[in-house]
Amino acid sequence: MAFLDVIIGWCRIIFAKIYSMEMIHPLVQAYAEKFTSPEDELLYNINVQTQQSHPQAHMLSGHVQGKLLEAFSHLLQPKRILEIGTFTGYSAICLSKGLAIGGQLHTIELRQEDANTARRNFNLSDAKDKIFLHVGNALDIITDLKETWDIVFIDADKVNYTEYYKLVLPMVRRGGVILADNVLFHGEVLESEIKGKNAKAIQAFNEYVQQDHSTEKVLLTVRDGLLLIIKK
Repeated sequence: MAFLDVIIGWCRIIFAKIYSMEMIHPLVQAYAEKFTSPEDELLYNINVQTQQSHPQAHMLSGHVQGKLLEAFSHLLQPKRILEIGTFTGYSAICLSKGLAIGGQLHTIELRQEDANTARRNFNLSDAKDKIFLHVGNALDIITDLKETWDIVFIDADKVNYTEYYKLVLPMVRRGGVILADNVLFHGEVLESEIKGKNAKAIQAFNEYVQQDHSTEKVLLTVRDGLLLIIKK
């Protein structure tokens, strides 16, 4: 019996490691991509280049989530979009596709190197005149923008998710949407004891939003978890 318990224990450890690294089964992901409209040439190239050259390529929204962001933007036809966490520019370009005439997307990136890459990609986009890239600390930059947002996409450092949410919520119009990425954090929030700093921060954020009665929300199990929050 003791031997069996050891085997079961090891199986649980192995499963947990696999699950934390790959939230969506590769076959399910491939099937979803097959039945999702394809990326345009620019997004495909950004995806490939990021995967090939960036040490944190897993941070890219990717094909399926990118199309979901694009769909939300088309449905809402926003005049103002705020993105917190630009990375290489993929998600900003997806979100920009649904902008209303005269609309703007403001995106904030802390790291200068990633901002440089994103700017090059934006310059290749049809929306290059609609995308405004800000480099620096988002907590400082957001308050200076003085906009009313239709869509906010949070995909930056996890420890500040709750602070970003508190800061932008008053700036979001009624009926506007906040989208928060990585809310499953590689499965670490599902563990009986949450240990990592980022996972703890995401868990705290999820619990904070859950208790906020000024919004409706649904957690979408796309990629690494996407929390859709609608302001009442």
